[in-house]
Amino acid sequence: MVQIQAKRAAARAVETRRIELSVFDLDRTLSILPTYTPFLFFAARTRAPWRLLLVPLLLPVAILYVLGLIPRRAMKQAMHRVALGGALPERDAARIADRFARRLAERGLYAEGLALIEAERQAGRRVVLATAAPHFYTAALARRLGIADVIATASIWQDGCLVPAIGGANCYGADKRQRLEAFMAQAGIAREAAYIRFWSDHVSDLPVFDLCDEPCAVNPSPKLRSVAAARGWPILDWRKRP
Repeated sequence: MVQIQAKRAAARAVETRRIELSVFDLDRTLSILPTYTPFLFFAARTRAPWRLLLVPLLLPVAILYVLGLIPRRAMKQAMHRVALGGALPERDAARIADRFARRLAERGLYAEGLALIEAERQAGRRVVLATAAPHFYTAALARRLGIADVIATASIWQDGCLVPAIGGANCYGADKRQRLEAFMAQAGIAREAAYIRFWSDHVSDLPVFDLCDEPCAVNPSPKLRSVAAARGWPILDWRKRP
């Protein structure tokens, strides 16, 4: 009897200490369109419109990526170099990122997603943005949305300038899960003490779905819709359909 009471008390203690995380993907989950290419076009038009003439140079890179001959990381670095150049001063990068984030927050996000973020926040949950998009503009968007915790593809700065190189792996697939686990470890959140909700649109996020306690497919790709239906996950679709 004493042992049973002790186990119940321990279980209640764990429940009391439980950290509730609400983790959101960005592209096509919260945002209506992917954000990376629109950001690069926005940045080029804003800072140096002549760089748009260089876009055809990316065609061979795109072909190599589609053929699986180069990784997504290499393609993203090439796109960055064409649109922003080899070194973008930090002040210019911050200004462009903030302007893009403001535009995205005003017209590029699903209203239902914004309402869901606010509902999770009001429920006392810790909201986390986890995305393959670059950190420097994702962080600017997160500030506008009142989100303090951001997991994203690392941006590299050298001599006060943003450069095309990506820090570490692209925050995608299994790497996104590893980054989420590293974030939790750094924050002192043990997995057994956490309850994780996760929203995403794409099957590439299956490693994170497998980690979380409460998965939800949002605006799902066909493959993710099939997985979600097979596993009995909730499905939310905010896309406007005729």
